[in-house]
Amino acid sequence: MKTAYPGYLKKGFQSYDPIELMRLTEDRVCRREARKYTDFYCVGVYGGISIGYLVGCCLRCVFCWVESRDFPDRYGQFYTPDEVAGRLIANARKRQVSKLRISGGEPTLGKEHLLRVLDRVDGHGFTFILETNGVPLGHDPDYAWALAKYRDVHVRVSLKAGSAAGFEARTGARGEYWELPLRAIERLMTAGISFHAAAMTDPRLMPAEERRGLVCRLREMGYKDYFEQEQCDLYKTSVLRLRAAGFELF
Repeated sequence: MKTAYPGYLKKGFQSYDPIELMRLTEDRVCRREARKYTDFYCVGVYGGISIGYLVGCCLRCVFCWVESRDFPDRYGQFYTPDEVAGRLIANARKRQVSKLRISGGEPTLGKEHLLRVLDRVDGHGFTFILETNGVPLGHDPDYAWALAKYRDVHVRVSLKAGSAAGFEARTGARGEYWELPLRAIERLMTAGISFHAAAMTDPRLMPAEERRGLVCRLREMGYKDYFEQEQCDLYKTSVLRLRAAGFELF
């Protein structure tokens, strides 16, 4: 029997293997070097940035606002690395911004696609902000070293929890995988890549004790740089997912 593709979490959900979900998602959103995107545009965050909005993620965070996440078959169309790089750079030059980003899903899914995009934008005078949940980077021991060859990449690792229990409750993934994003940070440090750590430390979602534990763990790992603390924005899609999973933040 074909396994149903996981959607948003409901009360009493059964946890899943995020590596298996990564592969299931790649089967839906990657086609050789191409990947699915829904749009390309510029926004004011990071002081102005050109974005490619892609489809597909390997986590099911209860606070996620991205509509396409649970239904990758329904959204987007396939773009080659040449097409993605061309649109990112053209929009950046039109709006006179110096940063590029791929967002809307997990950009490190489809490794070949991402690296080919970076091949085409690196060295053109732009900083590429790579935002990731850290799961694929923590799983693949060679990924960080593959990124290290690019001069203009800065990685933002978005941590979802500071414990196995918190990770499972807020992402739906099995708690045993909660340290993969921390392993990603270790590998980025070893590879000498520009990066910083962020975390969804909103006290409505992450208890203070868990936050303190996460900060201590990062320090023990030798991470002493900027620690970005995220707040949960209650977009319509986020509210629906939070309520379905049994979270009430109002």
